[in-house]
Amino acid sequence: MASVTSRALAVLGAFDAEHRRLTLSDLARRAGLPLATAHRLAGELQRWGALERVESGEYVIGRRLWDLGLLAPVQTGLREAAAPFLHDLYAATLATVHLAVRDGGEVLYLERLSGHASVPIVSKVGSRLPMHATGVGKVLLAYAPEEVLAAALGALTRVTPYTVTQPARLLDQLRRVRADGFATTAEEMTLGACSVAVPVRSPDGEVIAALGLVVPDLRRQQPRLVSALRVAAQGIGRTIFH
Repeated sequence: MASVTSRALAVLGAFDAEHRRLTLSDLARRAGLPLATAHRLAGELQRWGALERVESGEYVIGRRLWDLGLLAPVQTGLREAAAPFLHDLYAATLATVHLAVRDGGEVLYLERLSGHASVPIVSKVGSRLPMHATGVGKVLLAYAPEEVLAAALGALTRVTPYTVTQPARLLDQLRRVRADGFATTAEEMTLGACSVAVPVRSPDGEVIAALGLVVPDLRRQQPRLVSALRVAAQGIGRTIFH
């Protein structure tokens, strides 16, 4: 029989990037729990602040979980170390800046600074997106363990008409990421948006995060953006392990 803790975690685990708002019946179904049990647990989680109930009656993740998540070492240390470099990068490029890490088989966005250009962007701080369709994701996937890469190659969903869904083509791109030290995308996650990203490394060379920029067009400014990204990434890497 499932413990109370596991059932409460199942309620929280019912939420994901595609299911940010859930009715009680949807919550029970996705958590695999009886309606009465889901109702009781949702009420307890709501009182604690892990869930909130909006005007429509649906449940959403509560602010208290986000506050707790910010205490995780991978987020606090990295975000604090990165902050001045992200702002310098934004000032130098006026582009949307992303700092991201790999969370299982997805990209987790730790920070985002919105750029001046009118570029359609779906990422938010705390959101998760597929690795194969994003610049930061391709960087992280290029250095991911074999089992993560294999799982990603077996689930290449098409997000836009330009998303790379052929395993051989993606593998070739990832080889170029490792050789060139940066990744690019062209309207693969969102139409009208291109991205370029580089790895953030620890002093021993381990890739701990990815730093990226999103712009309307890369054709003329790619070398300049890659150079700015590399300077910022090196600064972050030095600072976080200082």
